Amino acid sequence: MFATAVPLRLAHRMLLAAALLPILSGCGRVVFRPDAAQQAQALQISPEQQRLLAQQQLELQQRTDALDRDNQELESLLAQSRQQAQLLRDQIVATQGQLKATADRLAATQQDNSQLKQKTEALVASVSQPAQEYMRPNSTLMRPLELRNLPGVDARQDGDVIRVALSSDELFAPGGASLTPGGEQLLRGALGSVLTAYPQHLIGIEGHTDGAPVASAHFPTSHHLSIAQATAVYDAVRRGASLPANQVFLIGHGANHPRVSNATEAGRKQNRRIELVIYPETAPLR
Repeated sequence: MFATAVPLRLAHRMLLAAALLPILSGCGRVVFRPDAAQQAQALQISPEQQRLLAQQQLELQQRTDALDRDNQELESLLAQSRQQAQLLRDQIVATQGQLKATADRLAATQQDNSQLKQKTEALVASVSQPAQEYMRPNSTLMRPLELRNLPGVDARQDGDVIRVALSSDELFAPGGASLTPGGEQLLRGALGSVLTAYPQHLIGIEGHTDGAPVASAHFPTSHHLSIAQATAVYDAVRRGASLPANQVFLIGHGANHPRVSNATEAGRKQNRRIELVIYPETAPLR
């Protein structure tokens, strides 16, 4: 009886193992397989749900498109900002170069001004000393000139100078600026008397015309004519008397300083003149 019970227990165990074998197959995984009815029920969606899903999908797409556009705009703005930053850097470099060039020019100008100031001070010092030494007032100008046998020549005291007036009609042809032979002789006589009395004094040669209009291609104005006549006398004085250049100078006044009224022919004739002006200062010795 005992021997019969053992095989029965073994047979029961074998049957139990055979029953569990299908369940335990598949590497120990338990697979749940819903039936077809459950799947069909899960896939069924109402129209309202479909509309909401479509609306949500559209909103998501719109948001995505808006984000893409914003991203593109940001990238464009970033590129423009980078370009502007590069332009600003270039402008800063150029401005720095201009400032340096301006500073260099300013320094050079200041140096030139300093050198010019030094040269000017030295020139003023060099010119002032000889003027103080050699240009001395001389009271002998108060002595009248002796002008004998010189028609058309008038000498008069005018403040601290002496003016020797020579008629332009006696020196030049009408409206001309070339000394006539008689004019050169008259000039030599007057100049001889002046240099005899004042051999080292400064002499100014002043040209004067009357108030009548000047109609000449060579001398368009009275100033041109007076300067040309004074220049002719200056050349004759330098050539005939061998005076140094620093003792004689010339001025053309035109009709600005008449002696009398130009209303009459006699007055205009008296105003047409060359004046030798003797100054109280003596010329610097060279």
